[in-house]
Amino acid sequence: MSFRIAVDAGGTFTDVAVSGKDGRLVLGKSPTTRDRIFEGLRAGLEMAAEQIGLPAATIVQRCDLFVYATTHATNAMLTGHVAKTAFLTTKGFPDTLVLRQGGKQSAYDFTQQFPAPYIPRRLTFEIDERVDTEGGVVAPLDEAATRTVLKLLGDQGVEAVAVSLINAVANPVHEQAAGRLIEELLPGVPYTLSSALNPIVGEYPRSSSAAIDASIKPLMQRHLLGVRDDLRAAGFAGELLVASSSGGTMHLEDLVERPIYTLKSGPSLAPVAGREYGSGQIGSEDIVVADTGGTSFDVSLLRAGRIKFTRDTWLGPKYTGHLTGLSSVDIRSVGAGGGSIAWIDPGGLLRVGPESAGADPGPACYGRGGERPTVTDAAVVLGYIDPDFFLGGRMRIDVDAARRVLAPLAAELGESLERTAFGVITVASELMVLAIQDITISEGVDPRESLVVAGGGAAGLNIGPIGRELGCRRVLIPRTSGAFSACGGQFSDVVSETWRSHEFLSASGSVDAVNAVLDGIDAELDDIAQRLRDRGFTRFQRQYLVEARYPGQFWDLEVELDSPRLKSDADVESLRRAVGAAHERVFAVAGEGDVECLVWKGRLTAKVERRTPGTGAVTTQSTPEPYRTRTGYFGDDRARDVPVFLGDSLAPGNRIAGPALILEPTTTIVVYPGSDVELTSEGHYLMELG
Repeated sequence: MSFRIAVDAGGTFTDVAVSGKDGRLVLGKSPTTRDRIFEGLRAGLEMAAEQIGLPAATIVQRCDLFVYATTHATNAMLTGHVAKTAFLTTKGFPDTLVLRQGGKQSAYDFTQQFPAPYIPRRLTFEIDERVDTEGGVVAPLDEAATRTVLKLLGDQGVEAVAVSLINAVANPVHEQAAGRLIEELLPGVPYTLSSALNPIVGEYPRSSSAAIDASIKPLMQRHLLGVRDDLRAAGFAGELLVASSSGGTMHLEDLVERPIYTLKSGPSLAPVAGREYGSGQIGSEDIVVADTGGTSFDVSLLRAGRIKFTRDTWLGPKYTGHLTGLSSVDIRSVGAGGGSIAWIDPGGLLRVGPESAGADPGPACYGRGGERPTVTDAAVVLGYIDPDFFLGGRMRIDVDAARRVLAPLAAELGESLERTAFGVITVASELMVLAIQDITISEGVDPRESLVVAGGGAAGLNIGPIGRELGCRRVLIPRTSGAFSACGGQFSDVVSETWRSHEFLSASGSVDAVNAVLDGIDAELDDIAQRLRDRGFTRFQRQYLVEARYPGQFWDLEVELDSPRLKSDADVESLRRAVGAAHERVFAVAGEGDVECLVWKGRLTAKVERRTPGTGAVTTQSTPEPYRTRTGYFGDDRARDVPVFLGDSLAPGNRIAGPALILEPTTTIVVYPGSDVELTSEGHYLMELG
């Protein structure tokens, strides 16, 4: 039997999902080993291998497709552990990364410090050259001065170089010349040209893309190539794909050259899993995908089965973080996961996150030296986590340690330990509710009419109260939610995008010029498709999209073209109506008049064979017998006897009324009072919130 393996290496745990030809998913989970990812990966794979009944080495050797997702690049960026990077720009424009672009979360907050640039001003160097907006060379590149600058970079020990020259999108000749000089004078030092990575009009987003990509190249090249070499040494000889921020996968060799696409690669697979699991439950409804990990809570949205994308992707807080400038899955994140630390602010209010205990030392209940209270510790105190069944019994939970670290919070608040623990869960839930409202209500989606699909190792702890606060009727918790993004890797296709900037006004623009741009996009997609055919892919799908707005607006809306070319006035009118419909959906009003189109895109999807397990037969609805009971608390000091069920003992059609606990090897589902859960024919948990 051949196997397919998908791995999501997160900040706290490494999740592994293995499937055979029958499509049955088997999960493994182990703490992430930051120094060498393969060690944690192997431990998770061994956990899955035990369930399959084969040695882990045999599964690796029989694997024909391996999908790898990682938060390594994101964590390095957010913590500042990136390469020493220089930024080369046109003379007279040294403050591109300093000034950024306008925006402020709180317009009247004058206490907030102006954020530091991604690359320090002292590592920004000006180059004598100039290209105009039409691509004409106004001043040639001063090669002698550029050589002097590059020699200075070598003397300063610069580890990577980002090049973003003015109007390079119109004519990249000077950036290309700078690249050749870098290869000559700084051999082995990776560099990024903005015109090659992100050819869009927009000085700051293009420069920010280049700066971020260059800064993580040394790190991610070592990381990705190290994973590849470790897998080869373990006997893997199949196809190796890496999850990208586009909600699909790319070949490792491509991502080594453009590692910026690995940012948010793990979370980007969550909506892929949400679409797969939720499609059989919702009909035409929208899907809200909530992924609760150890460090963060990530939310994404699907409308009529389509994943929502955005070019406004920030690492860190909006406006004060750093803009990737690339189209990626729209994911809203808050620092509220299972490992998020609870604390009391100077005003005496209970807070949760954004700081996390991570995998090392982790929550106090892990028994690895953690001394600060976390959401997971609170769940342990409340009785929501069975200390004898965590990770299927492979990891022992220290209940006394959880109670010890929460005790100081309880004393300061003047509350009982249980009420304090419930308060921690409640505060974390409120943060998660706000994240969901941000991506739904602000986008014209009513969460009450949506299905919430919950994933992540900590998903089941509080998704019930979250859904109830949103007014949702149902929440779907997949049986494999403990390795949600890894499961998304099992269903993910290979996705490639290319784009060009070209301004087009619907009332007066030239459709011939637009079609020439689309011809260039198609030619590049043809090259990508041929490379994929050489690797065995046979089924492809193409989409053509445009980022458009009404003249004078700042925010763009992405709409799909009805046809691959604008052949007539009717096609232009269809585009104008599509922009109006998108505007009405988001802003509740349809604009009128001319439409301004700025960025034209092509998206090529190479279909990967689906491995879907057979549908189970639904038995007569019944309530199974619990295997034990334990004490739990739900918002007061009153202890309750809570029945505990093992997920493996349940059959499709079984219904369980709250309060109750359902134990899976990689997650725990808390059924709160007033809710109940039914096991679907696919073996997932559909929670009715009442």
